Amino acid sequence: MATYTLQINGRRYEADVEADTPLLWVLRDHLGLVGTKYGCGIAQCGACTVHMNGNAVRSCVFPVSAIGTAPITTIEGLSEKGDHPVQQAWEEVDVPQCGYCQAGQMMTASALLSKNPNPSEEEIVSAMNGNICRCGTYHRIREAVALAATKTK
Repeated sequence: MATYTLQINGRRYEADVEADTPLLWVLRDHLGLVGTKYGCGIAQCGACTVHMNGNAVRSCVFPVSAIGTAPITTIEGLSEKGDHPVQQAWEEVDVPQCGYCQAGQMMTASALLSKNPNPSEEEIVSAMNGNICRCGTYHRIREAVALAATKTK
């Protein structure tokens, strides 16, 4: 085991874990940041999406040893008060049914909008394509991403 110093949501954390431990399990099991969800364990569903250096990454397959000094943002760190434009849009559109995938959906959407503040519908569909919603609320997800884009201008 080794001790890893991580910058998560603007705070410094230390985790004593094996080098190949996925970031997801460090977040959930070692640091108590449980907003990031486990979905598939093979980076196919998007439930575990977090930001590393502002880019959306799948934490279920990302080893803690590969993080280095890169800042990590989880759903808990997207905004202090839950007032990020994506979070506001999710609420206004009433996106979630079960809500399980929503943290990963919102992290993917916010990464998209930070790089492309005015995406077309095709760009939204393309960016969100890798995130699976078990309840099938894709139309509301796309609507919320488009609405969030109007709030970030």
